[in-house]
Amino acid sequence: MTAPMRPGEVIALTPLVRRVLAPNPSVMTGPGTNTYLVGTDEVAVIDPGPDDHEEHLDRVAEAGAGRIRWILVTHTHSDHSPGAAGLKERTGAQVLGFDERDGFVPDATIGDGSVVEGTGFRLRALHTPGHASNHLCYHLEGERLLFSGDHIMSGSTVVIAPPDGDMAAYLQALRRLKEYDLAGVAPGHGDWIAEPAAKVDEYLTHRAAREGAILDALRHKRTAHIEELVEAVYTDVPPMLHPIARWSVWAHLRKLRTEDQAATSDPDDIGAEWQALP
Repeated sequence: MTAPMRPGEVIALTPLVRRVLAPNPSVMTGPGTNTYLVGTDEVAVIDPGPDDHEEHLDRVAEAGAGRIRWILVTHTHSDHSPGAAGLKERTGAQVLGFDERDGFVPDATIGDGSVVEGTGFRLRALHTPGHASNHLCYHLEGERLLFSGDHIMSGSTVVIAPPDGDMAAYLQALRRLKEYDLAGVAPGHGDWIAEPAAKVDEYLTHRAAREGAILDALRHKRTAHIEELVEAVYTDVPPMLHPIARWSVWAHLRKLRTEDQAATSDPDDIGAEWQALP
């Protein structure tokens, strides 16, 4: 299922699914944001991407060939949802998402269990908070395929950035995916994931190991700021990425606080000092 990752190319992944890569590569987005077209006679677009690349929206509209009826977003981060308005202007499609936020204005809101049904396909929304509280994955039921947005990515783990990002909610939503017999994952960033169950287990194992290392480092230091914990724990990550790692350490600490394993005077301040609890 692996296919080249080149912006602007329309890549057929299955008989029902095509992918167009947006030209917005970065440290946070990898090769860029994946926009998916689902369906043939009627088409649903998932994650139109940013709004600063008109050629990407033109390409998606062209690929839809006048059949785009719905525009779905997984969440309202700036690399996934802003293009919805421009794609709607080009197609007249209905814009759907969890809520109105970050400049994203849906025509209708959808939530856990909502269904979009077109000719030959059925997409069911799964509320998967953690990376963002308004995050939705979409399950293409007939093909057992999950459009995972930023809940699962290919080639990297997911950054959980408080206060909207919530590590406990993220892990719970990850475990929920184990209930589904998935044949593949189409992520918001990176290539097709052919072994979804193994990827979910990999993510859960990774997060548990990181959390254990953070708690061990905090207990060793007794009190510490997040920057100190990043330096102690993220020895396998290039220093240039440590500012990003700060967010996930903060998310783990906030989770540990709710479990009475860590404490701080201000959990809403990323610069606060943390203490290990006995």
